Amino acid sequence: MQSPRVLTALIALFAGSGCAALIYEVVWFQLLELVIGSSAVSMGVLLGAFMGGMCIGSLWLPRALKPEWHPLRIYAWLELGIGAFGLFLLLVMPLVGGLYTAWAGTGVIGILIRGLAAAACLLPPTVLMGATLPAIARWVDATPRGVAWLGFFYGGNIAGAVAGSLLTGFYLLRVYDVGIATYVAVAMNLTVALVAFALSAVTPQGTSEPVPTEVAGSRWAVYLVIGLSGMTALAAQVTWTRTLSLMLGATVYTFSLILAVFLGGLGIGSSLGAVLARTLDRPRLALAWCQIMLCAAMAWTAYILTESLPFWPVNPSIETDAWFQFQLDLTRTAYAVLPGTILWGASFPLALAAVAARDQDPARLVGGVYAANTLGAIVGSVGASLLLVVWLGSQRAQQVMIVASGLSGLVLLWRERVHAMALWIAAALVWLLALSVNPLPGLLVAYGRYAVLEMGEADIIYMGEGWNASVAVSERDNGVRNYHNAGKVQASSEPQDMRLQRMLGHLTTLVPDNPSSVLVIGCGAGVTAGAVSIDPAVEHETIAEIEPLVPQVVSTYFADYNFDVIRNPKVTVRIDDARHFLQTTNEKFDAITSDPLDPWVKGAAMLYTREFFELVKARLNPGGVVTLFVQLYESNTEAVKSEIGTFFEAFPNGMIFANTYYGEGYDLVLLGQVEPTRINLDKIEARLARPEYAPIRQSLNEVGMFTAVDLFATFAGQASDFEPWLEEAQINRDRNLRLQYLAGRGLNLYQADLIYAEMLTFAGAPQEIFTGSPEVLEDLTFKIRDAHGR
Repeated sequence: MQSPRVLTALIALFAGSGCAALIYEVVWFQLLELVIGSSAVSMGVLLGAFMGGMCIGSLWLPRALKPEWHPLRIYAWLELGIGAFGLFLLLVMPLVGGLYTAWAGTGVIGILIRGLAAAACLLPPTVLMGATLPAIARWVDATPRGVAWLGFFYGGNIAGAVAGSLLTGFYLLRVYDVGIATYVAVAMNLTVALVAFALSAVTPQGTSEPVPTEVAGSRWAVYLVIGLSGMTALAAQVTWTRTLSLMLGATVYTFSLILAVFLGGLGIGSSLGAVLARTLDRPRLALAWCQIMLCAAMAWTAYILTESLPFWPVNPSIETDAWFQFQLDLTRTAYAVLPGTILWGASFPLALAAVAARDQDPARLVGGVYAANTLGAIVGSVGASLLLVVWLGSQRAQQVMIVASGLSGLVLLWRERVHAMALWIAAALVWLLALSVNPLPGLLVAYGRYAVLEMGEADIIYMGEGWNASVAVSERDNGVRNYHNAGKVQASSEPQDMRLQRMLGHLTTLVPDNPSSVLVIGCGAGVTAGAVSIDPAVEHETIAEIEPLVPQVVSTYFADYNFDVIRNPKVTVRIDDARHFLQTTNEKFDAITSDPLDPWVKGAAMLYTREFFELVKARLNPGGVVTLFVQLYESNTEAVKSEIGTFFEAFPNGMIFANTYYGEGYDLVLLGQVEPTRINLDKIEARLARPEYAPIRQSLNEVGMFTAVDLFATFAGQASDFEPWLEEAQINRDRNLRLQYLAGRGLNLYQADLIYAEMLTFAGAPQEIFTGSPEVLEDLTFKIRDAHGR
């Protein structure tokens, strides 16, 4: 056995290694999502490739490397290799993206190509990551005491991962970009490697001591248990993260907090399990009871997430400082998930102690347990995200997890010859705990962090859990219907929302001369898509929507408002994230309109980057128009500036149209063309007067717009007017996704009136944009000035 002082130093090294690994995971996933998409299928592929590589590494290294090689030197070389791949991937991701989009397809072939792209990038470094713990295992003895140190190393690695999650989400990517984050991770790898090389020069190799024969014997039951433990842990993480993101707000900060708490619990549990493993005479029995207690812990979390936390008397909008809100979110997350994560963490060192055998290679011991646990984690994460939640719902999915954990514990108890009465009592307890799990509240899906404030205010007439999101439709006493996604109202039949959605659709088709082919990004309630569909000049309309439930179910509840757009024969729905669709299609459009989720929702910022707008430009026919929805509510000035500034960088001739509510700012429509925009009001008015345009006239009349002038009098200014206001705008790019970090600090703010009032000080009159008769132009100028309060 090595010196305890040196072993303690190794814990610190593993912490640094874990921190770097989490930085890489966040960076690589962000970069690859830009290539293969951010749908549930893509995320399943990414998770499978990442953890699959770690599984391969844990099994491969003990068989590939000679026992006489110094474990610390092997560990150091592995860290250097991980750092080298980190730099390499940062450079070659654009090349991978180009190759992928050249070959990408749909259906099973498309999934296979996504898998190949993810595997090509992630397998080499993750194989090395998975090999680090088995590599160092040969430096300790295959005794209960030595196995305990492996548990401490694992706990240190997870502690570093917690730090990496918080460091990346709250600082490196918020302030810098993926390049700087990668360099920090590489520096950590290099530091760890140099220290490991230094230690290897002054320390001997590990020795092997006999192990008590009591723990030897058949190990299949232990591998089964630790595999199911990994499966339930990752399945629970997927399921609980979906629910917590509804409750806390689906920002990048929320996901970092949830991941940090989950990993923190694993680290605490691993350390506690390591302490127990040093003294237990029957570690298999302890591992078995740990799985039974996990059933109670999962039932606890299910109860807290569905019956307790959503109804705490918390009004998020009271506190305007997001950092105070993060503290509350951290507390609520820990309160809900720590019990289960601690027990999952304890299972790993207990499993190591349970399979330790006389004269066994410690590297193979650790590699086998780690591989079984990781293989289970792959099944759990991919299965929960793509199958369990969608097919069964979160309630049934959690019941399946409880039963699986209970069965694994019962099998091991039976193998340990526990009294039959104890087995029956444990089985009954598991069954009762599974039955205690309640359905996901529709009110939580609809109103998320404001659920307690909306109790009794609306009826939830539909709630569904889809591949990518949980969605709902509610109806108030006054007949207003709301479409909910990400725990908030995304669209509604409220007058101000109808006005915005009709504006967005009609501006998209009335400005271009011949909008025969139109792409709508984001279906939602379908009102914008419906406004596009009724334009007689539109021959083909494509809707790109990431969540299948939205066009299949949600939009049908709004058929009276969206002209039953989904059943329109000239409409085609593509289930894909819009960025991936545009990257992989050769089709071009005369107009593209984008109404994605709020920019503070993690991943939505990918549809607001400079590179995405350039991609949109490349898919426009000559004279084509692009429109973009920008919200002022639940946002802050920095985020709004970033959205507008980034759009105007791509479309320097762009302009802003404002949808006001009682004269105050509410939301905006940005409009851009590659060419300088010229809008002939007389021509548009003549078009609207034709009989076939009667549906558009009626649509505009319903939102208080009776002429073309009324529609275009919402003009708030052009790009040149806002140049002074946008001087300090932070441009949202693929390398930083700056917008999601800016917007994530403003989701509880309601400052739309203040933001728009500040914008109006820069608003100008239209210059050389509108043409028409003098009377029409005079009427337009009067109405614009009146809207601006001038």
